[in-house]
Amino acid sequence: MKSLLYLLVLVIAIVSCQKEDVAKDIVYPVLMEIPQGFPNIIQPKDNEYNQDRWLLGKRLFYDKVMSKDSSLSCASCHNSAMAFSDDLNFSAGTSGNFTTMNAPTLTNVAYQPYYTSAGGVATLEMHVLVPIQEHVEFDFNILLIADRMRSDATYVSMAQKAYGRIPDPFVITRALACFERSLISGNSDYDKYYFQSDPNALSKEAKKGMDLFFSNRTNCSDCHGGFNFTNYAFENNGLYQEYENVGRYKLTGNDDDIALFKVPTLRNIAYTGPYMHDGSLNTLEDVLNHYNSGGKDHLHKSELIRPLGLSTQEKNELKAFLVSLSDHTFITNPIFKSL
Repeated sequence: MKSLLYLLVLVIAIVSCQKEDVAKDIVYPVLMEIPQGFPNIIQPKDNEYNQDRWLLGKRLFYDKVMSKDSSLSCASCHNSAMAFSDDLNFSAGTSGNFTTMNAPTLTNVAYQPYYTSAGGVATLEMHVLVPIQEHVEFDFNILLIADRMRSDATYVSMAQKAYGRIPDPFVITRALACFERSLISGNSDYDKYYFQSDPNALSKEAKKGMDLFFSNRTNCSDCHGGFNFTNYAFENNGLYQEYENVGRYKLTGNDDDIALFKVPTLRNIAYTGPYMHDGSLNTLEDVLNHYNSGGKDHLHKSELIRPLGLSTQEKNELKAFLVSLSDHTFITNPIFKSL
């Protein structure tokens, strides 16, 4: 009996040590480190990264001072555990309102050439003005946010240290952009296989899915290509015959833009469901079934969207590849967590 008890204790000790070793083996990327295979990030001259700006931006990102009724922060819709998206079709705004677009991931947002699903904002610095002013989001005014911050001695001190001025719209927009620009993700199993040359990083199933993804048979990579798995173009994927949300048309007023939406990144897709501009597809299986069907007829549907004739096995292989684009170190990195 004593021997059995000793053996049990020994096994528990070994398992515990192994768990500790695994934890020690987790290496989180250094802040602002550019992953292998990624281009450099272009930073505005008036808002180049430094720690003081980043710390101020992080505090603002998680602070409900941003919303009119002090009920919401940026993180309310962009949860770090979900690759800075959320798990709702539409996010809750102030006063019981809901947004009209599914919250996108902020993964590698620094590389976006323009912002919002309609592409109506040119810079990351200016993007925060959209949720601040939208009645269904923060429903507030950036000048009033600055007033709130100026009544907080910590914010005043941090703003002076970061930008040499008291809290104002310049400080708010720049600090938030500085933090968001650091949300870089490039340590998925795919990255380890393709960019870091680890032949064992992808399963056989995922490798077959990768071949399908980049093949002329599926044409997935025509829209979801490049290191960030998006071409940033505006497309219609045949989700509906008639759309409640008119997409880019709302911005341009051009009939050719009706029901066109910016192509999203596929990075961290395993963490960012539900999918599509309205969150109408709950799972990756739903997404694959949609594309396999060829979608619904619409005047502006992309010519690339057509029936694919994929078998169940092939869809499973594609799913395995899509999951391999997800970066566990990104969603668990403690530096991005709430204060």
